[in-house]
Amino acid sequence: MKQPFLRIIAEHIQQLFGSELADIAIVFNNKRPITYLKKHLVDVYQQALWSPQFFTIQEFLAKSTSKTQASPLSQFFYLYELHNDLLMQEGLEPESLEEFYPIAEIILSDFNQLDYDLVPIDQVFLELNDQMEIDLAFQHFTEEQLYFIKQFWQTFSQQGHSAVQQRFLKLWRRLPKLYQAFKEKLAAEKQTNHASIYRELAEGRAENNEFINDYKKVLFIGFNALNKAEATLFKSWQEQEKALFYFDADRHYTEDNMQEAGLFIRKNCYQTGLVNALGPFQDHIASQTTDVHLYQCLGKNSETKLLYDILSNNRPLLEDPTKTTAILLADESLLVSLLQSLPAYHVNITTGYPLIQSPIYGFIDLWMEVQVQISQYKKDKIPYTLLETFIAHPLARMSAIQQKNIQKEIAEKQLFEVPLQDIRIESSCVPYYFQAIIQEDQVVSMLLQIVEDLLQAIQSQEGINRIEVDLLIELRKVLLQLQLGFERLQRLSIGFQIGLIRKAIAPINSAIQGNPLEGIQIMGLLESRCLNFDQVYILGANEGILPKIAGSPTFLPNNLRKAYQLPVLENQDALSAYLFYRHFQYSPNIHLFYNGIIDENSTGEESRFIKQLEFETNFNFIHHVQQQPLLFPAQPDELIIEKKEEVWNALYSKYIVQGKSLSASAFTTYLSSPIQFFIKYVAEIKEPPTVSQEFEMNKLGTIIHECMEHLLTPLVGLEDFTETAIFKSKIELVDQLVLQEIAKVYSSDIQTLNDLNSLQRIMHKIASEYVKLYLSYDIEEYQAIRIIELENSEDYYLNFDLQIEGKTEKIKLFGIIDRVDEVITKDGEHKMRIVDYKTGADEVLFSNLDAVFSENTSNKALLQTLFYAYVYEQVKGISGLEPHLYVARRMREDGTIFRNKSGNMVFTDENLSAQKIRFVDFLKTQLEDLFNPNKPFKHHPDARVYPSDPYQLFYKYSLEHKTDEEVD
Repeated sequence: MKQPFLRIIAEHIQQLFGSELADIAIVFNNKRPITYLKKHLVDVYQQALWSPQFFTIQEFLAKSTSKTQASPLSQFFYLYELHNDLLMQEGLEPESLEEFYPIAEIILSDFNQLDYDLVPIDQVFLELNDQMEIDLAFQHFTEEQLYFIKQFWQTFSQQGHSAVQQRFLKLWRRLPKLYQAFKEKLAAEKQTNHASIYRELAEGRAENNEFINDYKKVLFIGFNALNKAEATLFKSWQEQEKALFYFDADRHYTEDNMQEAGLFIRKNCYQTGLVNALGPFQDHIASQTTDVHLYQCLGKNSETKLLYDILSNNRPLLEDPTKTTAILLADESLLVSLLQSLPAYHVNITTGYPLIQSPIYGFIDLWMEVQVQISQYKKDKIPYTLLETFIAHPLARMSAIQQKNIQKEIAEKQLFEVPLQDIRIESSCVPYYFQAIIQEDQVVSMLLQIVEDLLQAIQSQEGINRIEVDLLIELRKVLLQLQLGFERLQRLSIGFQIGLIRKAIAPINSAIQGNPLEGIQIMGLLESRCLNFDQVYILGANEGILPKIAGSPTFLPNNLRKAYQLPVLENQDALSAYLFYRHFQYSPNIHLFYNGIIDENSTGEESRFIKQLEFETNFNFIHHVQQQPLLFPAQPDELIIEKKEEVWNALYSKYIVQGKSLSASAFTTYLSSPIQFFIKYVAEIKEPPTVSQEFEMNKLGTIIHECMEHLLTPLVGLEDFTETAIFKSKIELVDQLVLQEIAKVYSSDIQTLNDLNSLQRIMHKIASEYVKLYLSYDIEEYQAIRIIELENSEDYYLNFDLQIEGKTEKIKLFGIIDRVDEVITKDGEHKMRIVDYKTGADEVLFSNLDAVFSENTSNKALLQTLFYAYVYEQVKGISGLEPHLYVARRMREDGTIFRNKSGNMVFTDENLSAQKIRFVDFLKTQLEDLFNPNKPFKHHPDARVYPSDPYQLFYKYSLEHKTDEEVD
């Protein structure tokens, strides 16, 4: 690398001043270069001496006043109060803080810009109603300046302005008075701001205009874009021979008027007349022929991932103490991704870690969202997702037991909204987190309490996270300033205060400590001014980012800004170009990364600055395109669980030795997916408790079964038949009965329909209609009925013989009988039935029996009902039990008796007897397969998988899933 810019200055200082440096002041735009210049001075002098005094430009100019700096928030509140005073003087209603806030930041920014550039306030805010008044008020302007102003104001010179234009013009007329009142308010409070200091000093009105005489000489280093106040002061101090200027520039862009990177240097030297202390600019860029690596990446985060590979390959250079390395973020939003991608190495980060990307912000923002929910919707409940987010957040520091209890309760009760009074988080470091704010003035004080408790919790743990502590301290400072401002105002809504807090805390960041002279230096382009590095890696070098395509919001239109020579977007382009180009003057090893993906946030193109350098210079640009490997995934290994050792022991011991019963649903689960049978019934992997925001068919089924049992229980055990007409009176009870069952299912205190949430209302409607349909069907199809069994889950166990490894073993089959009855049809025929209720997509119709009696059965409901019938008949020693399926969706069209679609195979009489025999053979075969140690558990690739199935990830070959809708 060529000699660094600051090293050259250090040698020049030695030549000019020798060792007499105590009365020298050195001024930079920012603090970062001060450390580097001190190091170079030590290297140059090689002896102890009195150091010069170092300042940033704002620190240096602030020596002209004894006033304190007003914080941005204080300035905002001053402005608000003063603006309302002016409105009242005009006989207008004062604006609320909510109304004024969106424009306050813009007004303050414009006031500052006008001060920095010494614009006459009364002139810029004149009443510009029509062309004649413009001509009279601005006769001193050039023709070009007048053109710019007229071009903007021509839309306002028409008669009959719109309401928006009228309001804008009134605000514009009010701004000169507001500006003056604002300055007087600062003075009354013995406060100031940087813009006021600049203006007062440049206009000779400062408290101490001659403060520069305290120094023998002042050296201004690395300045580029000067505002008018700086240019005026610098020119004056140069003429007084009090100042020297060191500009870091290259002839490549200073001598060519077409080069935007040299715009400000040319203005400083050729218009303002400032002299470069180092003499004519060098021509480093023209003589460079080094390689520049340009990487087109597949997305923003891919830039940091690719950088990791490159840094890992260049580790010898990184560890060389004679070499310096910097990562410059043209796109500073890449910082967190970068930190997650860096190899283990010393880093120093100037940009700071942003609060908004830290867990602290998420925790604070969650609290604010809770309060917004409560205040805006006037409810004593919050969405369960907010509570779940809280208990899972590391800063909540909830005990594992309390976390589990909360999750369990939410899932059991299916609480889409959780009552605030039921939230128990005593184990958290902030147990009051979900307390509702009663009064508006509690918002900031409550947040401050949360911050204090978080600080205590973090400081009490081992290995204190310094970044989190620093962020919390800075957050506390901002909140205290807001609290002081809010106290002076009338009552503000909770929602608005929270909106203002979010905006106020968003810019907070914490510097990540490191050695600025060792390791990898991470900073933004603006912070790299005056600094040079052997290796430079620039991330985010995209068009639209370098340079930015949008300016800051302002009430000063672009054409008016040009008329008064205020900064415009083109100035931002020139500054970005300069910050980028200057690294090519010194650094021999440059790597540029840009996002090559085109989307709403990216052009997919490298910065035009790169294209310009490639075209105009002798640098050797080496293009690298990050390729996405086109790897066709190999067929994944089929998930197979062999029935060996622990697996076999668990299966055999559970069902054969211990005699655990096997239900009909377990049997059909095995048929559909042996791997799911293993997961659910052998390994017993349970689903975690969750809250479903979709309709839950299992809960609907439970409610319907309970209702039917409640309605029919009075008929159980009666020897005589009961006419089905009695069901008409029971239909009237259904709505209230369903309401009671929903309350039981969700363990909630539900008294009326108004207590139900939206999904529960849907469930109530469907369940009521289904139960009424079952009762109506019995009324229409049968004369009388006698109920024999209802929901018997205790009595129907059957030992079933199997051949396992050449031995006869017994497995216990188990059936929960929904309903067994005897009915008299309208024709007077007696039938004994077993009835199963279904609420899903099951059918009584089937295509062919071979598909039913198969490993991947096409009709689980038929097999389950035959299973129940078989167990019941064997236990009771009877025969002729007819299986019926009550499927509410189709029972009026298809009936309740199983049959094939052509109608020639109906499960009654002889056909039924034959199919029962076939079922028993099929049951025996499948269960012996289940207990065959040589046949592993695996999934049937054609098995129907529902979208809500929690075991989908286990199904390696179920590529074409049928949904409930497709089945219907």
